[in-house]
Amino acid sequence: MTLAQIDDRTERERAAQQVYADGGITVEKLGEHIGARIGQVRLGADLPTEQVEAIRLALAVNKTVVFEGQHHLDDAGQYAFAGLLGEQTAPHPTVTSRGTQLLTIEGAANSWHSDVTFVDRIPKASILRAVTLPSYGGATTWASTVAAYEQLPKPLRALAEELWATHTNLYDYVNQSEPSGGVDISRKSEHYKEFTSAEYQTLHPVVRVHPETGERSLLLGHFAKEFRGLKSAEFGELYQLLQSRITKLENTFRWNWRLGDVVIWDNRATQHYGISDYGNQQRELHRITLAGDVPVDVRGQRSQVLQGDASHYSSVEKSARLPLFAA
Repeated sequence: MTLAQIDDRTERERAAQQVYADGGITVEKLGEHIGARIGQVRLGADLPTEQVEAIRLALAVNKTVVFEGQHHLDDAGQYAFAGLLGEQTAPHPTVTSRGTQLLTIEGAANSWHSDVTFVDRIPKASILRAVTLPSYGGATTWASTVAAYEQLPKPLRALAEELWATHTNLYDYVNQSEPSGGVDISRKSEHYKEFTSAEYQTLHPVVRVHPETGERSLLLGHFAKEFRGLKSAEFGELYQLLQSRITKLENTFRWNWRLGDVVIWDNRATQHYGISDYGNQQRELHRITLAGDVPVDVRGQRSQVLQGDASHYSSVEKSARLPLFAA
């Protein structure tokens, strides 16, 4: 990193603090690369514009933000608040049996992923609210895919920028032999059948450019199944090499849920992992996702749909560069 870049980052941090102050929020950094706690906010549909913009900026800077004590928030309030940050998607491209506005997460998806990367229009953000929690365990961990890219040695970075990966929803979503997180095998099987009721495959760049910050990040996770032009064995070894960079502990942020918590993450700059360490207790969280753009690589080439039409799930957002990240 050059001195000019350090100075620029310092100036951005100062400018961000001013935006936070203007919006009347506090932002407490919880990790070097990812994670912050936002205070002085009562989430709902009536937030002033200055506060919404401050939250958007805090999310772009910190990748994952936590709000505590939001006990007043119900499903309708969560949905209305989400609409201030962007256009809400349908709950899921294939899972439609759990309502029309939000997705009920039962159990824990104990595998690293970004949400819904098997479609072309990957959600830009997810808003998750705790509803029912176990007496212990059940935390969620997020990882910065931006930090992972920035830490790559130059040879690996050059290789990653040439790679394209096929993402699909036809994968081993659950281990059918082991119940976990209070969800029995038969219910998991039913969910998997619905999850794969329509097939989606999309070719994405492994390195995508963030439409609002211009940052580059690694686009991988458990929906990725192959690299274009490489054999399956080569995919496995190379995938693990890059994925391990993402989940390096220094690039992660872990949150132990409490009732009243709401977490928002930038789905274009993170992966996450729900930890299934609470036996057969119940764990339920409600998720809303926001419409995103179609990823582009470092040369401006867009992701390509190989199978499946996701237009019923989400529109395509035309994102604009945030002022603090403008070139």
